[in-house]
Amino acid sequence: MRKLAIAILMSMPLVAGGVFAQQKTAKDNVYEELNLFDQAFERIRQDAVDPVTDAKLIGAAIAGMLSGLDPHSSFIDEAAFRASQTPANDDAVTLGLAVTIDSGQLKVISPEDGSPAAQAGIRPGDVIFTIDKEPVYDLTLSEAEQKLRGPAGGEVQLTLRRGAEKPIDLTLKREAYKLQTVVGRVEAGNIGYLRIAGFDGGTQAALAAAVQDLRQKTGSKLIGFILDLRNNSGGGFDAAVAVADAFIDKGDIVVVKGRKPASVKRVSATPGDLAKGLPLVALVNGGTAREAELVAGALQDNHRAVLLGSKTFGESSITSVIPLGDGGAIRLTTARFTTPSGREIQGKGLDPDLAVTSLKLARLAQGQVRREADLPGALKNPDQAAGKLPADAPPGATPTPAPNETPAVATEDIGSASDEQLIQAMDVLRGLSVFSRRAAG
Repeated sequence: MRKLAIAILMSMPLVAGGVFAQQKTAKDNVYEELNLFDQAFERIRQDAVDPVTDAKLIGAAIAGMLSGLDPHSSFIDEAAFRASQTPANDDAVTLGLAVTIDSGQLKVISPEDGSPAAQAGIRPGDVIFTIDKEPVYDLTLSEAEQKLRGPAGGEVQLTLRRGAEKPIDLTLKREAYKLQTVVGRVEAGNIGYLRIAGFDGGTQAALAAAVQDLRQKTGSKLIGFILDLRNNSGGGFDAAVAVADAFIDKGDIVVVKGRKPASVKRVSATPGDLAKGLPLVALVNGGTAREAELVAGALQDNHRAVLLGSKTFGESSITSVIPLGDGGAIRLTTARFTTPSGREIQGKGLDPDLAVTSLKLARLAQGQVRREADLPGALKNPDQAAGKLPADAPPGATPTPAPNETPAVATEDIGSASDEQLIQAMDVLRGLSVFSRRAAG
C-alpha cells in the first residue's frame, strides 16, 4: 500500500505537467490565431481603398464572429443598443412583426394579432426585400428590427414576396397597439375557444379570467377547450411556463440546457389544472414559434392536449443580450430548451398528433414557409424520434405525419367561420369528450 501511495504521489506532478502542457498548447494556438487577425487588421487599415476607422473594423470583426455561430447571434453597436434601451412608453413603435434572417433575407415568422402588419395581411413565410426602398439583404437581425421601428404615425414602405408570387409593395403606418395575448369565446354552445397570441406578464391572469368567463357563460357545461397557438411567435419565457403550468397538474414543463451538462434545469408543474381535467386540443402551425412551442411541447409530452394542425417553426434557442465595455452589446445564444421528455425542438419543430391542412392552404405552392432548420448555421437537432399519439387521443385515431412544408394560415383568418383547422379541432374535441365520459364510467 505504501509503495502504491508513493507511486501515485510521484505520478501527480507528471499528470499536472501534462494538463499544463495541454493548456499552454491551447493558449499558443489562440495567440497564433490572434496574430493572424492582427495582421489582417493592419493590412486593411493601411491598404483598403477607402479609409476605415478602427471602431468600424472591430465592430465588423465581432459581427463576423457572431454571424458564424447561428442566425440569432449578432453584434449590436452602441447606437442600436442605446435605442433598444429606450423606455417602452416612448414615441417609437414597431409594425408587430417577428422576423428572422435566412441567407441574408428577412423573413417573417409571424405578425402579432392586431398589429399593423397583421392588418396589412402580412403572413408567416413572407420575404421582405426592402424597407423604405432600401435593400435588407446585408442587414443583421437587430439592424432590420431597428429599421422596422420608428415614430408612431410614420409610414414604412415594404416590398415582399409570398411564395412564387410577384413582389408585393405595401405601405404600412406605424401605430401603437396593445397585443391582447388572450381572447376567449364560446364555440358551438359548449366549447371554450382560447386564442393565445403571445406571452407577457399579464397573460396568466388574462387566461384565468377568460376560462372563468367561459364557464359562467355556459353554465359550467363546457366539454373542453381549444387552445389556439397558431401564429404565436412567443414572448416571455416565464409567462409561457405559467400558461403551460395552468393546464398541467404534475410533471415537468420544460428542460433548459446550457453549454455545460451541469447547467441543465428542469422546470416542474405546480398542482392545479385550470381546465379541471376537461380535454384540450391545441392548434399549431408554422407560425407557432419559440415560447409557443414550449407550451405545445409541454402539453403534448404530458398527454394533456392533442396537437392539431401542421409542424411548428422549430426554434427553442434562448438568447441573452450581453453589454460590452464600449457601449455596444452582443446578442448571444446561451441555451436552448427541450420538451419534458427531452425531445429537441430546435431545427425540427413539433409534429402535430393530427395533421390538418385546410384545402385553401393546400392549393398554395409548396416551399413557401421556411423554418428554423432552413436557416444557415441553425443549431442542429439530434432527436429524430418519430411522433407518438397521446394516450388521450380519440378512439381509432392514428398518428399522421405533418407535411414538410405547409403554408401558415393568415392571422386575419384565425378563428373565422372559414377556419377549417378550428372546425376540425371542434370535431376532435367532441370525440375526446365522449371518450373521457366513457372512460370515467
